[in-house]
Amino acid sequence: MAANVTIYHNPRCSKSRQTLQLLEDRGLDATIVEYLKDPPDAKTLEQIATKLGIEPAELIRSREYKELDLPPTDEPAELFRRMAENPQIIQRPIVVKGNHARIGRPPEDVLEIL
Repeated sequence: MAANVTIYHNPRCSKSRQTLQLLEDRGLDATIVEYLKDPPDAKTLEQIATKLGIEPAELIRSREYKELDLPPTDEPAELFRRMAENPQIIQRPIVVKGNHARIGRPPEDVLEIL
């Protein structure tokens, strides 16, 4: 079943695997983007944040970000650039359908947009 659903997926993450399974259980043939291997660019990340309705900083995993020891910034363009260059700091999983997106923690949150 074509659903135009994309999941930004990390196969090593249990929540990401659970979210992908949730999509598959519903018969959705999602496009899987393993974002650690194929990171989205800054513009795509900005679009995802807009679809999520969140600020750029909310798309960042704080522990992984701190581990990089980057200087602080609140500048959105710089945060999106850092995420594109260091995809391990991006929240996961993210499911996008049309103009909507949800972070799959818990995995059931993505059902709101399907």
